[in-house]
Amino acid sequence: MCLKDFCEVFEMNKTENKSEKADLFLEKLKKDSPRYSGLETTGYSLAEKKNTIRSLMNIRIPGALSDELVNLQDEYLQEERKAKGVVALTDIPTIKEQFNSSFPHADKISLWQGDITRLEAGAIVNAANSQMLGCFVPCHRCIDNAIHSAAGMQLREECAHIMSRRRSKYGRDYEEPTGTATLTAAYNLPCDHVIHTVGPIVYGRLTDMLCQDLRNCYENVLQCCLEHQIRSVAFCCISTGEFHFPNDKAAEIAVKTVADFLEKHDNCMDRVIFNVFKDSDRDIYENLLG
Repeated sequence: MCLKDFCEVFEMNKTENKSEKADLFLEKLKKDSPRYSGLETTGYSLAEKKNTIRSLMNIRIPGALSDELVNLQDEYLQEERKAKGVVALTDIPTIKEQFNSSFPHADKISLWQGDITRLEAGAIVNAANSQMLGCFVPCHRCIDNAIHSAAGMQLREECAHIMSRRRSKYGRDYEEPTGTATLTAAYNLPCDHVIHTVGPIVYGRLTDMLCQDLRNCYENVLQCCLEHQIRSVAFCCISTGEFHFPNDKAAEIAVKTVADFLEKHDNCMDRVIFNVFKDSDRDIYENLLG
């Protein structure tokens, strides 16, 4: 067998292995959700199976997870994680290295564009909603959905237990206030922790109170890192998507809050990453940090 043929067979075997793991997990997920147990997926392509898996994970109400379901899920998600690739801190330049920036603490700040679920940091930040259970809309493009989908269903379970304890303490109608920071495990993500924060929602005019609410998100996440000896954190663009906070003003608040924190606690952090997905956000941060 020539090298080309060997490589083709190797890739074919990898694809079959991925498809088999997807099939096993999908069938177990369907059985776990009585409403969708009869869902016919015969003939689905691998991409269609993956979308169905993510959808069923997204809509699953918190509840006991069997060991078999968790094991199949973890095998599947670890394969997905490997396929996407993990990005380590050493793969991401600081703004001092990238732009020769003279911004304060430029040797501890990075700007990185890409999928935050690939980052091997101490913590990544999730822009959560006040229910703190992740996004239930199948395959929604929000970061809350992306993080919960890549972490696995255990993340929703942990968040549900946290909210249950808080509702026992504060009342059954309790919702997570804007600006707090809640630490959880990361499960199948390459980071060590997820820090969930509820950003402000802008319905009309941007006010000083809304700006302070967003500032609180960044301050409390950084304080959470300090309290738990987390030395690297990746921030998403909190509140700028579904919550309609103006991107340029949100970036200004993020950059100033991080700079003020590092001025006081420089020795406590190795890296703060501003993670962006859109080109327009990358341009905004480059202008602020370059």
